[in-house]
Amino acid sequence: MAIEAVLFDYGLVLSGPPDPAAWAEMRRVTGFDEGTLERAYWVPRHDYDRGALTGGEYWQAVGRAGGVEFDAGQVQALIDADTALWTQVNEPMVAWAARLQAAGMRTGILSNLGDAMTAGVLAKFDWLDGFHHKLWSYTLGLAKPDVGIYRHAAEGLGAETGKILFVDDRADNIGGAGAAGMQAIRYVDHDAFVRELVERGWGGLWLL
Repeated sequence: MAIEAVLFDYGLVLSGPPDPAAWAEMRRVTGFDEGTLERAYWVPRHDYDRGALTGGEYWQAVGRAGGVEFDAGQVQALIDADTALWTQVNEPMVAWAARLQAAGMRTGILSNLGDAMTAGVLAKFDWLDGFHHKLWSYTLGLAKPDVGIYRHAAEGLGAETGKILFVDDRADNIGGAGAAGMQAIRYVDHDAFVRELVERGWGGLWLL
């Protein structure tokens, strides 16, 4: 199957692992222990990603989950730390996206990000401007792995779903892309990703 466009997840594909210093800053601002912050951070996250909560509302929900209420200064500090958490760059994948773009291949981003996170990421990285289409989940009120969000991404890229290669770190999101008709590879280990790309007949894309 010829690939006409490559669609990237942002977190843990274009960005690297979470920054431990940013997580430590969240613990400092919240006053939560590790277990409380881990639980409170993730419980309302899907609602934030799909736009049911704004950034401020999300962090107030995190506070309530931990039994406290944050003031405006804490909320802003936590939004800033959350952006920093997810803005370590995965250099090999960002460089590959740039090579694809230089070769004329359409590229896109399909990411589960809330409003404040999206604003922070866009303000930090000008290389995001090189992508032909960027779809942030909160703008649609949908989040991966809802099949509908992949169809919106395909429309934005102007490519048939079967000719789009989607790359994401989560198995459920890869499953959603497959259900939408896309080609998909899970990105967990970089070398393993490149090997699978070659094994599936798309090694020439990596060499662009």
